[in-house]
Amino acid sequence: HQSKERNRRELDSPSLRPVDYEWHLRMRLPSSIFVSVSLFTAETTAALYLSSTYRSDGDQIWQGLTLLFTLVTSVLVQLTLTFIHRDLSRDRPLVLLLHILQLGPIVRCLEAFCIYGSVGRVEEPYVSITRKRQMPRGGQSEEVERQVGQAEGKLFTHRAAFARTSVIQAFLGSAPQLTLQLYICVLQQGVSIGTLMVISLLSIVYGALRCNILAIKIKYDDYEVDVRPAAYLCIFLWRSFEIATRVTVLVLFSSVLQLWILPVVLLNFFLFFLYPWVLFWQSHSPFPENIEKTLTRVGTTIVLCLLTFLYAGINMFCWSAVQLKLNDPDLINKSQNWYRMAVYYMLRFVENASLLLLWYIYKTDFYRFICSPLLVLQLLVAYAMAIFFMLVFYQFCHPCRKLFSSNMTQGLWDCSALLCLVCYAPDGDAISPIEKAGLDPLAPDPTPHTETRWPCLELLTAFDLTEQHAHV
Repeated sequence: HQSKERNRRELDSPSLRPVDYEWHLRMRLPSSIFVSVSLFTAETTAALYLSSTYRSDGDQIWQGLTLLFTLVTSVLVQLTLTFIHRDLSRDRPLVLLLHILQLGPIVRCLEAFCIYGSVGRVEEPYVSITRKRQMPRGGQSEEVERQVGQAEGKLFTHRAAFARTSVIQAFLGSAPQLTLQLYICVLQQGVSIGTLMVISLLSIVYGALRCNILAIKIKYDDYEVDVRPAAYLCIFLWRSFEIATRVTVLVLFSSVLQLWILPVVLLNFFLFFLYPWVLFWQSHSPFPENIEKTLTRVGTTIVLCLLTFLYAGINMFCWSAVQLKLNDPDLINKSQNWYRMAVYYMLRFVENASLLLLWYIYKTDFYRFICSPLLVLQLLVAYAMAIFFMLVFYQFCHPCRKLFSSNMTQGLWDCSALLCLVCYAPDGDAISPIEKAGLDPLAPDPTPHTETRWPCLELLTAFDLTEQHAHV
């Protein structure tokens, strides 16, 4: 639905078959839908089996929490698919019944493959003409016009729906599930990698990958985006190291300081939950009314709260590639802000290191058979590897890196000046870090030469200005 449809034309019957054949060659197999449904089915089955094991062992608390994370996520997935496909306004009682029975993803997957198989056999009475710009070559970008049939439009809707449900399943279900199961293994003093933990980790990584691809396609909707296998590999390694490290750090900290893990989690969650609302309040923009025509103001508020809830859940475990902007009609910030990303990873690295330090100080006798310094070093190196693969992706493998308005390496290097919180410049003739970073090279220096200067405070004061001028 993000495509720019210019006009619609009716084609006569003799010209339909070659066009349908061309569409069938161009249309991709809906493999992403199959992967999403496979992960959803496998994780639900493994969770139900593990909950029955907890019940037989008498662990009713672990059984209840395992079922809770599974069923709540399943209900959210069903509601998302129903909302995107607008089934409530259509006469499809069988589909609604299957969604109530939690079988909606399987039915949608079969429907998508049936649509793909029918291309070329069923005549397309109408096509849409869409125009997309190609990636710049030699400083020029050409606009390409192509036809989109009804079958391809339906498949696009299915892919978009499952991309969003994969993100919901990953960070509102799989991430808490993985944390819970790893915590149970640590408490039972038998750390073993179970089937559910492996599936949950794959589901989280896949959801983070879909979030990255979704952000790219939303930000560069006017362009033909071709994501290459090297980009998928970099995203997979980046997200795998980042999420696995984050979950492990939270579990280790909670195993020795059970009461303090709750303030840490709530502080992280509410900071990211309230951050988009604070920016919206500062912008003095009117309340968004164009999300869905059938929604009232109360319904729109509920949808926005659920969206920010998902945004907070994503940032709890990893960097959210999709940045919310509630005063934008698309609710997405389409600018690439390297400073915000750099600050997030610097603060997250410091937080992980602090939690590991507290775990090392208060560790129990259970960890006496583990080389604790080596484990801390491995986790910090793993998070550094995640940052490394992220840099590789944005510098070399991003499909739209030619469209970046600012260089990623220079942006992150400029923002790293925030680390100089202990820097002290007694010489008044010295060049300020803001001028060195090129953030405001023409600004005059009002500070007298005899006055002591603190460059770190200048950077903190000018940080908001750098966000506004990052894309000039």
